[in-house]
Amino acid sequence: MAGDGVDRRNGLGRRNLARGVRIGGIPRTQGRGLNGLLLGYARVSKGDDQSNAAQLRALRAAGCKRIFEEVASGGRWDRPELHRLLDQLRDGDTIVVWKLDRLSRSLKDVLHVMERISETGAGFRSLTEAVDTTTAAGRMMMQMVGAFAEFERAIIRERTRAGLAHAKMEGRVGGRPPKLDSEQRAAAIEDVSSGRRTIAGTARLWKVSPATVSRMVAGWRVATSEQANETEHQQEAPAPNPPPRSAPPSSIRRTRRKSALPRA
Repeated sequence: MAGDGVDRRNGLGRRNLARGVRIGGIPRTQGRGLNGLLLGYARVSKGDDQSNAAQLRALRAAGCKRIFEEVASGGRWDRPELHRLLDQLRDGDTIVVWKLDRLSRSLKDVLHVMERISETGAGFRSLTEAVDTTTAAGRMMMQMVGAFAEFERAIIRERTRAGLAHAKMEGRVGGRPPKLDSEQRAAAIEDVSSGRRTIAGTARLWKVSPATVSRMVAGWRVATSEQANETEHQQEAPAPNPPPRSAPPSSIRRTRRKSALPRA
């Protein structure tokens, strides 16, 4: 019957659906986009001491009932949770992120994700930039913001490289400080090269790994070999010929001839 509140096509009561009956374990009346679900995506960079708690709070406040969390660099495309999200995306769903750079830091990847979202018939929302691709203005704004995000990343990369080059010119080298100073390295190399200790024994003595001792000894041998080759090359080089003696000037020759004539 038409007035019994039942949809004969799928056997679901319209009244129960309006009250939020769970379908597949997810309430369809809460956390919805225009016609589907709001799916959140939260990401922090790998290796950084960061937390995605702020992103999760913002996504839950926006109505996302399912959130895909990931710890990976935004410049990489091979991110498992992002691909899981794209594979489970359906027509009418909306992907929600806290900020556009959480989706990707590459404009090429952002546009590729947007293309896949558009092909699925889904939408995209960025809470910070207020980007909503369900509208033409939102799609244009998304492309502009993505371009600026890639530009910002390129500027940061250039500044980082310039800073590293300047530090290298001043003799400052980044990275972890060496465990052994110059005197300790010389002593370890002497122990191994003279045969007093093995590489493993030297490593235990100085509390370093055997690979560290092997690198030090290999570098010392290369430097010693190059120095010996340079010294041998200098010894084998022929001595330069002495410069030819130049003839005395004509005025000196005339003076000598005059002095050799007998006096009257």
